[in-house]
Amino acid sequence: MILLERLATSWDVIGLVAVTAPVAYLGLITFSKLAGLRSFSEMTNFDLAATVAFGSMLATTIVNPEVSLLQGGVALAVLFTVQAAVAQARFRFRLQLLLENRPLLLMRDSRMLPKNLRKARMTENDLRSKLRLAGVTSVEHVSAAVLETTGDVSVLLENADGRPLDTDLLTSVAGAGAPSERGGG
Repeated sequence: MILLERLATSWDVIGLVAVTAPVAYLGLITFSKLAGLRSFSEMTNFDLAATVAFGSMLATTIVNPEVSLLQGGVALAVLFTVQAAVAQARFRFRLQLLLENRPLLLMRDSRMLPKNLRKARMTENDLRSKLRLAGVTSVEHVSAAVLETTGDVSVLLENADGRPLDTDLLTSVAGAGAPSERGGG
């Protein structure tokens, strides 16, 4: 009996959902087009939060008859505007530190950094898996491995001509500074 009650709804509500869903979806596409490619690229922590909120607003607009299409559209527009403002704020270094996690050095000069692996909540086996996925056939060739803000692991291999790793690539990476900051031990 409860299942039948749960399935029951009026044709008006079904019609409203059928009209609202494509309009809300087109609104989401339009706003994401205006916001640019970054709105759904590989996500940082604030991008993920915004994406979850977009989905929630879209679903609420579609299935909750008490939320008008106009309310849902305005909510999406405001959220996209806030996300764009946050993305612009990231260009100010101090705000960037507040808004984003820093990349973290997991491996340097063929050595895994256990302290940094613990900070990243990764095991050595997790890192080995990432190395394999990057096509590494020998850890001796790894100059650095970095956990990026998107959750990806970047693997930097030593140069074939013997030149050292350009340390500028590690400027913003936590644990890449002085040897004591590298998290060894």
